[in-house]
Amino acid sequence: MTFKLGARSEERLLGVNETLVDIVQRAISLTKQDFSVICGRRTKQEQEALVAKGASQTMKSKHLEGKAVDLMAYVAGSGGRWELNLYDEIADAMAQAACDLGVSNLRWGAAWHIDDLASWWENNNTAEDAMNAYVDLRRSQGKRPFIDAPHFELT
Repeated sequence: MTFKLGARSEERLLGVNETLVDIVQRAISLTKQDFSVICGRRTKQEQEALVAKGASQTMKSKHLEGKAVDLMAYVAGSGGRWELNLYDEIADAMAQAACDLGVSNLRWGAAWHIDDLASWWENNNTAEDAMNAYVDLRRSQGKRPFIDAPHFELT
C-alpha cells in the first residue's frame, strides 16, 4: 500500500529545507508504516516554550533552521502511535529515500551517532540496528541514551 501526506502534513513542511521535504515526500511513498508530519520549522518562541516545559533539550534545534522534522506514526483506526518499532519502519523509509535521492547527511533522533543514515541503511543495516548501536554506545560511555524516534534532521 502506498501512503500519501495529508494537507496538514504538507502545511507543516512549509519553511523546511527542500532536500528534507523531498526525503519526507519520497519516504511516504516507500514506507510500510503510515506517518504524518507533526512539526517542521519552529520559531524561537516555540522552541523556548518547548525547552521550558522539558519537551526539547536545546535552543540549538535544527527545527529553527528548517533542517528538522518530527514525524508521527499513524495506524488506521487508532490514530497516532508512539511504539518504537513503528519508528524503525519510518526510519528505514527515510534512509531509503535519502539513499535514492543521494542525500548523505540525514540523522535520526534514535541514532544520534550516525550522521549519514542512508549509508548505514545501504550497507544492509536497519534502523533498528542503528538505534541498538546508539543505545549500546551510550551505555558503554556510562550515559543514558536520548531516544527521539520521531525526529529527523539534516546535519
